[in-house]
Amino acid sequence: MNSDILIIGAGPAGLAAAAAAADAGKQIDIIDDNFMSGGQIWRGGAQQQRDPRAQALWHKLTNKNNVRFHFQSKVIHTCRKNDGYELIVETQGASQSGMQSHVLSAKKIILCTGARELLLPFPGWTLPGVTGAGGLQALSKAGYPVAGKRIVVAGSGPLLLAVAASLIERGAQVTHILEQTPFSQLCQFGLGLLATPSKISQAIGLWRSLKSVTYRSNSYVQAASGTDKLTSVRVNMQGEEREIACDMLACGYGLIPNVDIAAALACELDANSNYPRVKVDEWQATTQDGIYCAGEGTGVGGVDLALAEGAIAGNAASNQKTQAEHYFAERDTWKKFAQRLHRDFTLRDELRQLASADTIVCRCEDVSFGQLQQHRDWRDAKLHTRCGMGACQGRLCGAANRFLFSWEKDLGRLPLSSAKIGSLQILNTEQKTPIN
Repeated sequence: MNSDILIIGAGPAGLAAAAAAADAGKQIDIIDDNFMSGGQIWRGGAQQQRDPRAQALWHKLTNKNNVRFHFQSKVIHTCRKNDGYELIVETQGASQSGMQSHVLSAKKIILCTGARELLLPFPGWTLPGVTGAGGLQALSKAGYPVAGKRIVVAGSGPLLLAVAASLIERGAQVTHILEQTPFSQLCQFGLGLLATPSKISQAIGLWRSLKSVTYRSNSYVQAASGTDKLTSVRVNMQGEEREIACDMLACGYGLIPNVDIAAALACELDANSNYPRVKVDEWQATTQDGIYCAGEGTGVGGVDLALAEGAIAGNAASNQKTQAEHYFAERDTWKKFAQRLHRDFTLRDELRQLASADTIVCRCEDVSFGQLQQHRDWRDAKLHTRCGMGACQGRLCGAANRFLFSWEKDLGRLPLSSAKIGSLQILNTEQKTPIN
């Protein structure tokens, strides 16, 4: 299947990029591993969101003859052609046929692969009932029952408020929101919202829905307790140790850019940030010809920044640079917001000391914190303990180990995820040039 522009990711950035490029009459293909559009921010389908921007984008794209969606599809391999790129994609077929593989050829690619939640280990974090904050929000939106359950939401960042509000809307009893950031930094962040009035309105709306919830800054989870499931959490609440009974704990420490496909395509990454992000120019172009990146992959900044970057990338990739320039000022505004977000929600050092020697860090291979402490870097630990060699290929423990030990994880190794042998045999590698 041939495409002028292939967009990987159907979240806000991907939809905005597609809408911009489609206006130029280009053949657009959008792939996403979810069942429907929206990504994590507009999970459940762009057409189902209260945000009118989501509905407008979906309506526009579904009325374009030059736009094709490919859901439940994942990129497993990439290579370069003389005039573009080819990607092996696996798509979930009918129940009897299983995964189906095919090749997508594209002259240009726009990466809108979003972000992943940062999860950090502490005693008891593998107990049933302990999830990521964003993870539980996604599960509940997909129908996971939370009604009547006592839930503690903890970690860092404004996402905690949105998660708590979403859970309450679905009948959960959110008892506490524990933010690890000190009150002084929260005040600093709050003052910075004066530069983005729309965020003030969002914050007021969230606080109204959370008036029955105990909110504490300068507080964090130390351990989770229970025999075969979670029953309580031990927390440091503003310097005092407390035990809170609960049925579930949603604990997340912000988001990190998802750059695996960008790395596999040999796009240069910015190593100066806390976590690798894709380096782009003013047109959202990466260091590889014909490849652009927009949204959280260039640095976590939220839906407004993702929409602006997506519009710029889509216009630039379709040779509409004058239209792209219209979004420059908007992008600059939301980049400044993102910079304040990262500055004011810096993770505290105490979070590095929570895991005990027997706390599992690599959940796929059951590798403990004590085992990892015996090794000098990621590769050494991987060779001796199999850390990062399980089903998630280090996507969870790799980020945690970067925070805990400052270890650099291998990025972009092919295949990008587990795949059928038959899928990898599709490409005639003698006629293609691997990206290196």
